[in-house]
Order: sequence, then C-alpha cells, then structure tokens
Amino acid sequence: MMITKAQEYYEQGNEARRRGAWHEAINCYIQAIELDPDSPAVEAKHMLDDILAYYNKDAYNP
Repeated sequence: MMITKAQEYYEQGNEARRRGAWHEAINCYIQAIELDPDSPAVEAKHMLDDILAYYNKDAYNP
C-alpha cells in the first residue's frame, strides 16, 4: 500500500495534536483535505474545531 501525501499530512496533524500544537495540527489537516477531500483529516479537523470552539460560561464567570 502506497502512502499518499494526504495521508502523510494527516499523520503529521495527528502527531502535532498529540503534542498540543493545535495550530500546526489544523494546518496539516487542511493540507490533507485539499489533496484528498475524502481523507480522515476531514473528521479530525472537525473534532479539533469543536474542541477549540468549546466555551463554558461558568468556567469564565466564577
């Protein structure tokens, strides 16, 4: 099985996410999606977007 460039970006994004480098992870996922719109990076980016958009008003207004 040949690893595509999109798969490489997806895996780089996963590694960046594990390190907590959110911006780098999102950029890798975006590059993977541009190369392969059916990449698993679509779901990974969506989940990361949800995590970063999370807002808990009680946590910010003690």
